[in-house]
Amino acid sequence: MGAGVCCFSCLHHIFSLGLVMALEKDEKSVTIFEENLSTESESEPAPSDLDGAAIFLDAHKDVDISHIDIVKLRHKIDRCLVPLMCLCFIMQFLDKAIYNYTALMGLPKDLHFKHGDFSNVASGYAFAHLAMQLPNTYLLQRLPASKWLCSCMIGWGLVTLCTASVQNFAGIFVARIFLAITEATIGPSLMLITAQWYRKSEQAPRFAIWHSAPGVGQILGGLMSYAFQVPQQGKLAGWRLMFIALGIITLFVAGLCFYYLPDTPMNSRWLSTEEKVAILKHVSVNMTGISNHKPRPGELLEAAKDVQIYGLALPAVLAAMTSGLTGTYSTTLIKNLGFTSRQSALLNMPSGIVNILSNMIVGFGIRRTSYRWAWGVGCTIPGITGAAMLSFLPQPNAAGSLVGIYLVGAITSISTIMQQWAMANVSGHTKRALTAGVMSACYGIGGILGPQTFQDKYAPRYLPATLTVMATQASCAVVFVCLFQYYLWENRRRDRVQSNHGIVEDVGEVDMSNQDAWAGATDRENPQFSFVPVLPAV
Repeated sequence: MGAGVCCFSCLHHIFSLGLVMALEKDEKSVTIFEENLSTESESEPAPSDLDGAAIFLDAHKDVDISHIDIVKLRHKIDRCLVPLMCLCFIMQFLDKAIYNYTALMGLPKDLHFKHGDFSNVASGYAFAHLAMQLPNTYLLQRLPASKWLCSCMIGWGLVTLCTASVQNFAGIFVARIFLAITEATIGPSLMLITAQWYRKSEQAPRFAIWHSAPGVGQILGGLMSYAFQVPQQGKLAGWRLMFIALGIITLFVAGLCFYYLPDTPMNSRWLSTEEKVAILKHVSVNMTGISNHKPRPGELLEAAKDVQIYGLALPAVLAAMTSGLTGTYSTTLIKNLGFTSRQSALLNMPSGIVNILSNMIVGFGIRRTSYRWAWGVGCTIPGITGAAMLSFLPQPNAAGSLVGIYLVGAITSISTIMQQWAMANVSGHTKRALTAGVMSACYGIGGILGPQTFQDKYAPRYLPATLTVMATQASCAVVFVCLFQYYLWENRRRDRVQSNHGIVEDVGEVDMSNQDAWAGATDRENPQFSFVPVLPAV
């Protein structure tokens, strides 16, 4: 718990310091902003800086799209794209979360685990996941996100298959390290893919749908664990058979996605040329681009100095610190309430239902009302309530403790909000790839710190873990409000500068003959870019 508090304090001071520095540099920022305004009409982006979408649109500028119904087109994209992203996330969750269920299925005993070995394997996964984010960020800048994701998916499917053969702690530890390396791209890749196809106002429900996939995985994982705990007559233990089954399914899904998941809207096999042009013009209002594989090192420095990156990262770390309660140790907590291993696997399934419902409510709620910060604050309330029930209810109270565990599961929807907010408010191809990596790295940091609050000496209630959940969620609520205020301040500053220059423009309407929409400028470089504190539903 001390490590968690220390981490929160450090990150809180970083965010606070960054916010103060940003406010103090108001005059300097205005000067730079004014320079961008004055040179905006005088310079054209170099061809090498243009987004692939601009090149495609220029080559098809005479295509008639007046007959295209954008609503029907969006539904077509939903049918073709969203199920594939969900399948990717379901398999990633199952291949990772299977370790949670093996605690019920005899893996620690079969591999002769000693004191702390189970937690060490979980922490090893988190460390490897964190370490992979920097190379993953570079590769996402250089390669199509969908192809890199599918290649990694083949890798983690093979690792899952091989895990069935491990014989000791060293074997499972190494296998989980390689699993983390191959799975590290799932979050950043899906974030970037979603942002390619939808307007900012349309992204939240799609983020919510594929973010609900782990809830589906949690339900399927409970059923599979229950089924594979049936006494086996053969030589293979149930947990080994489960690794084999999931590995085979993962490889099949990877092949499916490799064939059907397009790199960009421009090379989609299931869209006509007219539909490609229509969707590119539709999403151009984002001013965040589609595809540009030319790295811009200057964007890395800009991201390091951007206070919003720290504000987005802090809730991600705090939310991920609950991973021990919602993931690795959830079945152990349920079993400690007096249930059998098979009963615990089934009783963990409602957490998946909570995950699905909370993500759907938040995603579609943001689409209708757009108050991301308010939905974020609301998401912390069930988590705080559930953790309080686990901490303070008189024991034994199996029913109350189960409700507490299920309520904590609603915290997962915070990830939906933070990832979509980051993709909506960060522009520039290199900076966006880095931001996606930072968000994923934050979950790695939380994944390292969270399980450390689950020490054997605190069993069976694990009070430090439940108190940590209460503290981190309350802190999340505060950061959401601060981030909202920062975005309001920044937008008002930009409006004031543009007003001083006599510029009045509706950012929602972009002239597609103007290549500024595809110039690859960052959110700081583009004077027309507007941050999303709240967003009109369009």
